[in-house]
Amino acid sequence: MMSLRSLRALQKSTAAPSSRSTGGRWIHIEKKLEELNITLPSPPQPKANYNIVCHAGGDGNTLYISGHLPVKVDGSLMTGRIGPTHATVEHGYEAARWAGLNIISTLKEQLGDLDRVKQVVKVFGIVQSTEDFKEQHKVMDGCSDVMMEVFGKPVGYHARSAIGTSTLPLDISVEVEAVIEIEPLAK
Repeated sequence: MMSLRSLRALQKSTAAPSSRSTGGRWIHIEKKLEELNITLPSPPQPKANYNIVCHAGGDGNTLYISGHLPVKVDGSLMTGRIGPTHATVEHGYEAARWAGLNIISTLKEQLGDLDRVKQVVKVFGIVQSTEDFKEQHKVMDGCSDVMMEVFGKPVGYHARSAIGTSTLPLDISVEVEAVIEIEPLAK
């Protein structure tokens, strides 16, 4: 049986620059978005004094993605606290999904080609919730599920943390940040 490292090396040596092999077929993430009928929102811009993405790692192939908001395609924000007497888990799930789609939109803007995403390493979600709400992990499934839908296994499968807080900027329901490993540009 071939190791994951050997398999990746073989894929790199035989892959076209903007494609990835998964299960014996070539994937183009842009086409997959179309097939899933997903329209990405416009790439977000920072709402204060910070950078939306920081390239790091010895080779610059690790992206630290700043907290992204649940902005819909029409530009509206999903707002409100999640909890028994407030917004539902389903509302939070949808908000986390939109935050994930905004992260994907930022990746597309930053990389030009979503097939350069080598691994969604980590997702960190903050859920604006009531003190008695204990299902932040179910809310964050919205982001995790969209990453898996778009990038598939193993690329979209990631580590994750989810916490609750009493308030978030602009009254948003969810804020999500991520760490992404990318393929280097071909030289």
